[in-house]
Amino acid sequence: MLQSLISMSDPEIELVLNSVREWCNSHHCEIESPDGRRAVTVAIDLVQSQRTDDDVIVELTRRLARCEEKEVPVQ
Repeated sequence: MLQSLISMSDPEIELVLNSVREWCNSHHCEIESPDGRRAVTVAIDLVQSQRTDDDVIVELTRRLARCEEKEVPVQ
């Protein structure tokens, strides 16, 4: 994850961090938490795939919601 961030431009890093901060705030978690780290990983992938500013938070939320659905135990 850190290697990916190092290879990014300053605006790309800022986009990743801002998107993750927004996602973490809305989901009441810390960036250092497992969910926060997962959000950073997904956001890096999104920014590297040339997403625009507006697309990153929307797609980040969508992708992480799919992860949460998979984690819910079936009863």
